[in-house]
Amino acid sequence: MDWDKLRIFHSVADKGSLTHAGDVLHLSQSAVSRQIRALEESLNVTLFHRHARGLILTEQGELLFDATQAMVKRLDAAAARIRDSEDEVFGELRVTTTTGFGTLWLAPRLPALYAKYPSLKIDLMLEERVLDLPMREADVAIRMKEPSQADLIRKRLMQIKMRLYATPEYLAQAGTPLSMEDFSQHRLICQHAGTAQVAAGALLVAELMSHDIPSTLTVNNYFGVLQGVLNHLGIGVMPDYITEGFPHLVRVLPEVESGEVPVFLAYPEELRHSKRVSAFREFVTEEIFSFRKRHQD
Repeated sequence: MDWDKLRIFHSVADKGSLTHAGDVLHLSQSAVSRQIRALEESLNVTLFHRHARGLILTEQGELLFDATQAMVKRLDAAAARIRDSEDEVFGELRVTTTTGFGTLWLAPRLPALYAKYPSLKIDLMLEERVLDLPMREADVAIRMKEPSQADLIRKRLMQIKMRLYATPEYLAQAGTPLSMEDFSQHRLICQHAGTAQVAAGALLVAELMSHDIPSTLTVNNYFGVLQGVLNHLGIGVMPDYITEGFPHLVRVLPEVESGEVPVFLAYPEELRHSKRVSAFREFVTEEIFSFRKRHQD
């Protein structure tokens, strides 16, 4: 198949419009339309349904779009490797991690990375779902479990635990629980059972919920859980790294905690020699070392 025609098809499918694709490709609408018709004739299929609101991919069009998307991502990866300088770190690096870890642990540390590499462009994608690194949805991931996908380089960074925290103001008003049974007098703030989360945290929440808790606030990420705790709404189940940024929080029932949760950094094998990835990996490793040292002292 003609790559030029595939490139034009991909843009039309992505934009859903001949006109918008033409604007991106600097081609007239009629030129784009001719190329799409020629591609359809060469394949002997219809790739788009013409609709009043735009173009909709047919089943055959969806199959071809999946293929062109994979090709584009592979080309992006190759271009990133080519752009990597021998001596400099610059360009875009797409990093994905959870909302809680990204906002509360990683983002506050990024000034040090930018100070060292001012030409670096970080695209921080905070999502609870796991992005597909081999398919180039992101360059680097920090995850709360070991990645299962093949062709990934992975590095174990540290271990965290889920613990119980509240503000002094909340405890002064509602009292400090002395046992799990006392939770029947308190509001629990935690991640919703149906959201993507680490198994250890879900098990701790399930155990707490078995104690007839009258009121709850559930959120789909730990940043939201923290906001509930900071606003004195109850006792929150949160990762232990939270306390570094909020030292006034009080740990409730210190003997209650989840099992250990491993934190992994991962990236595709094809980015092994990327200067941007290496710089980010070294930065995170150094920050983890400093974090551990502070918490051991």
